[in-house]
Amino acid sequence: MAETILHRLHEQGRTRPNAPAYYHKANGAWVATLWRDYVAQVRQAGRALIALGVEPGDIVCILGFNRPEWVIMDLAGMLVGGATAGIYTTNSAGEVQYITNHAEAKVILLEDEGQWEKIDQERDNLPHLKHIIMMKGTKIDNDPMALSWDEFMAKGDETDESEVDARLDALKMEDMATLIYTSGTTGPPKGVMLSHETLAWTAKQARFVFDLQPDDSTLSYLPLSHIAEQMFTIHAQATFGYQVYYAESGLKVADNLKEVQPSILFGVPRVWERFHDGVRARLAEATGARAKIAEWAQGVGHQVTGLRNQGQEPAGLLAIQYAIANKLFFSKVKEALGLSRAIYCVSGAAPIPPHILEFLAGLDLVVYEIYGQSEGCGPTTTNRPSMTKFGTVGPAWPGSEVRLGDDGEILMKGPNVFMGYYKNPEATAETLIDGWLHSGDLGKFDSDGYLSIVGRKKEIIITSGGKNIAPKNIEAALRKLDLVANAIIVGEQRRFLTALITLSPEAVEKFAQDNNIQGGNWHENPAIVAEIQRGIDEEVNREFARVEHVRGFRILPEDFSVEGGELTPTLKLKRAVIYNKYADTIETLYDS
Repeated sequence: MAETILHRLHEQGRTRPNAPAYYHKANGAWVATLWRDYVAQVRQAGRALIALGVEPGDIVCILGFNRPEWVIMDLAGMLVGGATAGIYTTNSAGEVQYITNHAEAKVILLEDEGQWEKIDQERDNLPHLKHIIMMKGTKIDNDPMALSWDEFMAKGDETDESEVDARLDALKMEDMATLIYTSGTTGPPKGVMLSHETLAWTAKQARFVFDLQPDDSTLSYLPLSHIAEQMFTIHAQATFGYQVYYAESGLKVADNLKEVQPSILFGVPRVWERFHDGVRARLAEATGARAKIAEWAQGVGHQVTGLRNQGQEPAGLLAIQYAIANKLFFSKVKEALGLSRAIYCVSGAAPIPPHILEFLAGLDLVVYEIYGQSEGCGPTTTNRPSMTKFGTVGPAWPGSEVRLGDDGEILMKGPNVFMGYYKNPEATAETLIDGWLHSGDLGKFDSDGYLSIVGRKKEIIITSGGKNIAPKNIEAALRKLDLVANAIIVGEQRRFLTALITLSPEAVEKFAQDNNIQGGNWHENPAIVAEIQRGIDEEVNREFARVEHVRGFRILPEDFSVEGGELTPTLKLKRAVIYNKYADTIETLYDS
């Protein structure tokens, strides 16, 4: 008998019908939806999709921020034998059109009028689209294709419950369940096909990593178009029965964290860097006894974390010191961040600088770095309780095989490997060879089987002298500098390496205040430039071989962003875009 995520969802409804499944904010209060009602909502949406003509194998698209309707539609699409494809809210109208048309979606769910305008703008280029469903709170009048959420759900009454049961019973583990369109640093996105078996197996294997329980909770706020957020918000939740809180908006995440105090939090590196920057700035303001207590407590935190990462617990005097440090320092800091109940903090989607993890460890916050990609259903390797080494991405995901190719490329094999790219057999053949997923990333293992990421094959810089250089480690070292927000290395077919750097506004303001520096245009300020040059000379270049030294840099007037086109929705650098956008600036670095 099949055991898809949909079967697990129904089982949660049977075994804990009156327990809360998810919460959303309404009129200033968190409102719970019980498991029995959650299952009923998914079934009703499934009935509605059947009424709208969605057949097994059809794809439903979803475009919006994290809302209950997003997940209900996602599960309903799978329930009726179809698949779902999320679209990033930051995508342009043309990008939305490409994905929707590539998926041949008959139905799309939209969050608001802003997202509807993208579809309306490209209406003539969407021949397959028949129905537009709006999330709660938005109704599009005078559009025959558009239905409000309530109108959509009411459509379900036209389909008998038995038809939903028949679709559920017909699900096969090998069938495609979802499409993850990669954000892509170059070229159009590719549709990663994930089967019911892949989703269900990957979620269930999490029991060997984290001891997830029904009384755990998480805040859903990162894009649900990404497999990692889907795994935490949808698939693992249906598997283990914990509670999901839906953030009100991206701007409200910090406030929502403090209200919810979740036990599970997944974040991309920039999220943890913001925690680091905020706490560090506050600690810098502390004086006297408060400063001494904070410094002492952080030392205790590092010792305790070091033990726990190896599967040990503090004892004797250290245990007493830890209890005191927790009362005086850790508990206060964590509550202010919204992490007082945090047990499982996870970082993924991009490399995180080890110094960020070390700093948070001093606050009694262990962040487990995970590595993977959509093609591996999220995790390839992960650090975990009692098995964590900062600076690595941990050992292989339980039940999968991970090895290195002859050139150091990271290869993975297991039930979490994808089916292939939708309508793209050529790309599939290049990535999936004899059952092994070729990641495109370069890595190395230590003697304990912990993987470290060295770089990316396609991002290797080849200098005019023929030297192969992985830029990510150098960029990570640059980001360690206090004033630096982001950095990208330049040097392809050049004689030496240079960098484009962006500034951290908070750090720059503090530096200017501490050094009595006046004025704006910080990217041109001689004192700022000199401080970054000092950091490169004394801190960055010392870490690397001479050929990897940064010989010049320019500070850009603004940070890289998704809106500016320099970052993907998962905050990865779009190298080609940045190189093209700042081509003239780059040339000035090599003019002499």
